[in-house]
Amino acid sequence: MAKTAILELDGKKHALPVVVGSEGEVGVDITSLRRDAGAITLDDGYANTGSCSSAITFIDGEKGILRYRGIPIEELAENSTFVETACLLIYGKLPTRKQLANFSDLLTKNEMLHEDMKYHFEGFPPSAHPMAILSSMINASSCFQPGLLEGYNPEKFDLQAARLMSKVRTIAAFAYRKSLGLPAIYPKPTYKYSANFLHMMFSEPYQDYDLKPEVVKALDLIFLLHADHEQNCSTSTVRMIASSRSNLFACAAGGVCALWGPLHGGANQAVIEMLESIHREGDDGTRFIAQAKDKSNNKRLMGFGHRVYKNYDPRARIIKAQCDKILKVMKISDPLLDIAQKLEEIALKDDYFISRKLYPNVDFYSGIIMRAIGIPVDMFTVIFAIGRMPGWIANYKEVMDEATTRIYRPRQIYTGPTLTHYVPIGERK
Repeated sequence: MAKTAILELDGKKHALPVVVGSEGEVGVDITSLRRDAGAITLDDGYANTGSCSSAITFIDGEKGILRYRGIPIEELAENSTFVETACLLIYGKLPTRKQLANFSDLLTKNEMLHEDMKYHFEGFPPSAHPMAILSSMINASSCFQPGLLEGYNPEKFDLQAARLMSKVRTIAAFAYRKSLGLPAIYPKPTYKYSANFLHMMFSEPYQDYDLKPEVVKALDLIFLLHADHEQNCSTSTVRMIASSRSNLFACAAGGVCALWGPLHGGANQAVIEMLESIHREGDDGTRFIAQAKDKSNNKRLMGFGHRVYKNYDPRARIIKAQCDKILKVMKISDPLLDIAQKLEEIALKDDYFISRKLYPNVDFYSGIIMRAIGIPVDMFTVIFAIGRMPGWIANYKEVMDEATTRIYRPRQIYTGPTLTHYVPIGERK
């Protein structure tokens, strides 16, 4: 027998269906509440509201669990690649050898930008933020794809998904090169996804970038670990835009804009800014830790703790090992990286942080890795966006494939003036 929850309002009881997910998550279905009771629920920030049912990603923040399509993130990080994981997220299962080869071929065939798009890049000032360029150019690139603006077409979806995933890294690399006044470096079809991005970022017309396997692996891992994360701000934004039946590129551009915020995708940038501030003050991190523990002080330890994970961020465990490898291979002498290692060492032993479960999260380590590789701070969120693209595409597809999806239209509790009337300008006080 199906479970129900009883809500009593003004002496009248309303039976609301209880929905249970495949992992035991419990939700109360309030779809009929306004119709039957004339009331809505109020949940500022949607922290306790399920906006959809989804089969893509499962998170248990209390236990530190993250799974893509049921597969633990630890297994994917150990055995998979970003492109294979993208196929898993988008299509619902791990691809066969032939399916993976076909998708990889589509990525290669669609890695170039239309030559006329160069003029769009020239319209941005050198100081333009890469995220502004990325969102604009994703939208602009859709204009060069015949039929894309017609909306969702299952028969063309594979091509559209590959175009978006492939072109986003080319756009990002071109934006970076332009900000430095450097010539654009075109992709090489012989390089795989992450290696090609590093090539376009750091090669020169006269000399190719030295693609160290450890660096390529680290970047691919960053992409993989960020590929999806349930209904976060940017992903729910993509789903909301998709509910209006907008095309895939428009939805992705909206996701980029949502991700840009410092409370979302800008977290790894905040880590480096914190390290720079500590260094300017001549501290090795010891004083900063003490200040962060002082409630009367406004110092905040960035890159520690997580809104969802009340335990250790499972992605942080994975990326920490890669971070250690990168710092060893690159042999970089960087005071900021020394400070980061000092903060990590102290926080992992200090009862203050352990008792509050303020462990280093994925943003802490990804920021350190990207700095070690040579990726500038204002490109950090762009890297995040490239990695998150498969998750956005998967969520877009899920919305479009759902026959009962209606346009998202949240309600509100109005708190403004009651009925008032227009006053002619000469009579106003």
